Amino acid sequence: MLLRSLLVATISSRKWLLVPSMRILDFFSQPHRAWILNLEKNPVLNAIVKKTFYDQFCAGTTPAETKTCVKTLKALGFRGVILTYASEILFDHKSGEAHSPGAAAGEARKEGAGIKVDDVIESWRAGTVGTIDLIEEGDILAIKTSGAGPAVVNAFKKGDLPPQQMLDALNEIGTKCKERNIQIIVDAESQHYQSGIDRIALDMMRKFNTDGRVVVYNTYQAYLKSSHSLILSHLASAARENFTFGLKVVRGAYIATEDRALIHDTKEDTDNNYNSIAQGALRQQLGEFGVSRPFPSVKLFLASHNRDSVISAQRLHEQRIAAGLPTVDVAFGQLHGMSDEVSFSLLSMKGRDGQPPAVFKCSTWGSMSECIGYLLRRAVENRDAVLRTNDEYVALKKEAGRRLKSLFGAA
Repeated sequence: MLLRSLLVATISSRKWLLVPSMRILDFFSQPHRAWILNLEKNPVLNAIVKKTFYDQFCAGTTPAETKTCVKTLKALGFRGVILTYASEILFDHKSGEAHSPGAAAGEARKEGAGIKVDDVIESWRAGTVGTIDLIEEGDILAIKTSGAGPAVVNAFKKGDLPPQQMLDALNEIGTKCKERNIQIIVDAESQHYQSGIDRIALDMMRKFNTDGRVVVYNTYQAYLKSSHSLILSHLASAARENFTFGLKVVRGAYIATEDRALIHDTKEDTDNNYNSIAQGALRQQLGEFGVSRPFPSVKLFLASHNRDSVISAQRLHEQRIAAGLPTVDVAFGQLHGMSDEVSFSLLSMKGRDGQPPAVFKCSTWGSMSECIGYLLRRAVENRDAVLRTNDEYVALKKEAGRRLKSLFGAA
């Protein structure tokens, strides 16, 4: 594990190595590669990627591997894990095309008892319900609804509800998670589908986020110019309809394929928007809410690799508690295999009760090619943060050297 971490840190702390590596990941994530370039079919290529990048950032290709990884992460002191099934459909705004990393998500239907059954939706349902069985009470299930296939994303594009089969699957998932005290994060995806995703996320909140309890969070991408106004609109729905608003804030994961006009012009604008949303929620002051209108019930989840954002948010949260000022519950998340320094810095910030904040590690599981597509987006999203990993590289190199000296000294 140490040597793998050192290898990845060596690559990620050097731009001349990182950029070509990202291009290679992009190449392998494309569908319909010939056998020799197919991650699933070429055993040598599969083994190389599996033992390096995949094992560093992903939980497993099988349920058994995934359960073992989940236990390892929680043993490090994290409150829990966020686990997602990697199947999804990606839309590239530049090319106008959509594809599914890994197995092609073709629309297949069969007749059963006179009812049309979409095999892709059923496969997604089975994989997502299976993911619930890999985690425990207090953990979080993240879902990518586009993974349910063309029938679902085509409905999202038109502004329609997805097929009843998908609605039934979401109801089953929400019910199982509520019964087992597992929360759900509805992941943000391409803006090509996002309005439909927001619609079903809000519907799930209405049903499951009752009595001040949060089962479902929706994800808001702060790099979007519209994110602040969208949050205010959804806050209004929560206030009007009396459900608790599950607010997860990220910077954004689709900058390489999204319509650039939708995204803030500078990283500074994105940072300011992210911090404004996070700190506004913690102060219970967003737009007119908390000023001229009562602030509704909100639970906040901050997913970020930006140390300043999360540390300042936790400090503000503790300051308000100490001063007896209103605030909201907050939890934090970073990706498995990335920004461990940020995660452990948060864990070291004990509150007045002596307990650390709720920090989660987010991982994904699924086939090699499905997860490579996921890793590529995360690499693009966190490129600036990844390039600032020289300190981690130096520490890993020093520890590897210490262990080698100890080994030869003992001999």
